[in-house]
Amino acid sequence: MEFIKAKTIITKVKYGSSWYGIDYNMNLYRGCPHGCIYCDSRSNCYHIENFDIPKAKQDAINILEKELIKKKEKGVIGIGSMSDTYNPLEKQLELTRKTLKLILKYNFGVSIDTKSNLILRDLDLLKEINKNANVIIKFTITTPSDCLSKIIEPHVCETSKRLEAIKILSDNGLYVGIMMNPVLPFITDKEEDIKKLVKLAYDYGAKFISTYMQMTLRENQRYYYYDKLDKNFKGLRQKYENIYKDKYNCVSLNYKRLYQIFTKECDKYGLLYNMEDIIKFYKKVENDKHEQLTLF
Repeated sequence: MEFIKAKTIITKVKYGSSWYGIDYNMNLYRGCPHGCIYCDSRSNCYHIENFDIPKAKQDAINILEKELIKKKEKGVIGIGSMSDTYNPLEKQLELTRKTLKLILKYNFGVSIDTKSNLILRDLDLLKEINKNANVIIKFTITTPSDCLSKIIEPHVCETSKRLEAIKILSDNGLYVGIMMNPVLPFITDKEEDIKKLVKLAYDYGAKFISTYMQMTLRENQRYYYYDKLDKNFKGLRQKYENIYKDKYNCVSLNYKRLYQIFTKECDKYGLLYNMEDIIKFYKKVENDKHEQLTLF
């Protein structure tokens, strides 16, 4: 097990709270063992060596508590944007669980990105935080197919297990939904699959599902992705090279029609998909304050 030194654990976001309403960002680990063929975090710009081997940040909990004590502004802390916080190391180290205890202690909210049903271990803490602060949980699900998910996300629980975790979290009163990102051209951008995933989101109690109908490719990430295409999707690499060349944003060719289908299905089942609506719905602390001021 390898640890890396860290001077700070939590940082104020520079882009405002437009990304799922988070105010602070945190990653307790660097690197990720999930092996997702499309992962943007492999890009050279993030300077993560040996990306497939997760490393924990040394003395993370002590550093974090000192930082939280000093924060005058409470807010939502985002966890897991670069590296899934529920990786195999977490089973032993419990850094995420210890972090949730501090978030509860100092009255912060939390936003968690994950592909792992290990999050169910911390259901008790998430429910406690949710009583007085804002909680949003986002599962990345790229395909309704377990078989395909094991190809493009080989070392993480398949789609069906993520959906089961969503159901449990939702049934316990937590605000949980799906990030259908990225959308891989010619692989996960089929009309029927999108319709099926939206229906599954509804069936399993998700409150929202968001997507940008595209994927990103740059530097080291591109080489890794193309290598996996050669192994699992013969001939598709050439198609990507001809169409997208060295573009960063690789948008599905029929993305406008697909997005219309997506939004129509979401409306059909009452699922939120606009970022502004997703944020507004779960920010109960801010909503309560607004109602009190309006009443006054």
